[in-house]
Amino acid sequence: MLTAFARAFKTPDLRKKLLFTLGIIVIYRVGTHVPIPGIDYKNVQTCIDNANANQGLFGLVNMFSGGALLQITIFALGIMPYITASIILQLLTVVIPRLEALKKEGQAGTAKITQYTRYLTIALAILQGTGLVATARTGSLFQGCPVASRIVPDQSIFVTITMVITMTAGTACVMWLGELITDRGIGNGMSILMFISIAATFPSALWAIKQQGDLAGGWIEFGTVIAVGLVMVGLVVFVEQAQRRIPVQYAKRMIGRRSYGGTSTYIPLKVNQAGIIPVIFASSLLYIPALVAQFAGGNSGWKTWIEANLTKGDHPIYIATYFILIVFFAFFYVAISFNPEEVADNMKKYGGFIPGIRAGRPTAEYLSYVLNRITWPGSLYLGLIALVPTMALVGFQANQNFPFGGTSILIIVGVGLETVKQIESQLQQRNYEGFLR
Repeated sequence: MLTAFARAFKTPDLRKKLLFTLGIIVIYRVGTHVPIPGIDYKNVQTCIDNANANQGLFGLVNMFSGGALLQITIFALGIMPYITASIILQLLTVVIPRLEALKKEGQAGTAKITQYTRYLTIALAILQGTGLVATARTGSLFQGCPVASRIVPDQSIFVTITMVITMTAGTACVMWLGELITDRGIGNGMSILMFISIAATFPSALWAIKQQGDLAGGWIEFGTVIAVGLVMVGLVVFVEQAQRRIPVQYAKRMIGRRSYGGTSTYIPLKVNQAGIIPVIFASSLLYIPALVAQFAGGNSGWKTWIEANLTKGDHPIYIATYFILIVFFAFFYVAISFNPEEVADNMKKYGGFIPGIRAGRPTAEYLSYVLNRITWPGSLYLGLIALVPTMALVGFQANQNFPFGGTSILIIVGVGLETVKQIESQLQQRNYEGFLR
């Protein structure tokens, strides 16, 4: 990986792309520290210092915003609205025929779906910004902080609308910065911003573990966490690269005097076909009962049960529910994102077949069978990786945003591998010597 970056810096046009990407990252990180108007920044910092804010209901969004959410800055919402909008559009593509037709139109249809994603991102940013401002006004954003109710000194309608508009504009700016990296940088703009947001929380989280440790001044715990992190990175790289290659052969066809086909290829089915989506779905769904209980009044039985069982990450019911939801959403997302019937029809249309399997329906059934078989280890792997923060919470008294937690490691490793692949592919396009070796 370091070799690829070193070679990229030696290539003038790639060096410009890398420097441009670094400049956008600096702008993004500066924006995560600029507070929005109407916020008492001193009280916010007091609550962050005194309260264990990372264990709140907004921990996932705070991680994706690089810690900007709980500081209530102009980039407080980060890229979470865009991620949510992208997932919603991807799910609706299976349900709405118009979106499915656009997806099949190629680049023009993809551009239209991207435009819809932008509009939905702005709508979700307005909704999430309103919820964040309302939560900050009531003091529920930092529970147990004595000055939490004074974070927003002026609670007039004008100030509230200004705060929501500022955060929505910040989300639009983040979306624009990500697209600039995609167009003029090294690519994968939104993923790189997500990578930077998560990586920015690593130093403080690691140092907090060292300060909380008791063995050798906390260095034993610190070293153990680093070792566990390296093992997890190796495991995630191994599984993310693992795939089941289904061989496909294309029959020869004579068109005029020329012969076409007769080639052999394969269909790569990844073990973790769903990626990080099941973990995000499961985390978001588990936040809903806790969020409802937080804003519900009284001390009813259902509220007490939710607060006792579904808000603490180390509770057995929470762990079991989280694991089951991840496995369920892994199968659900794979089922809607990979259509064996469509793949089998395309293969049949172009004269392709799997050796030993008849074309048409038997091919679709075989693909579905193989996909279900490899989704089981992939979903169990996701569930086990996602439970690492829970084990850290018990073993090291760490917060739920454990630096080498499942969600953060999956995103960082996935984005890192994809970025290196893109840099290497661009290097190969400019250095043909590699093809001759």
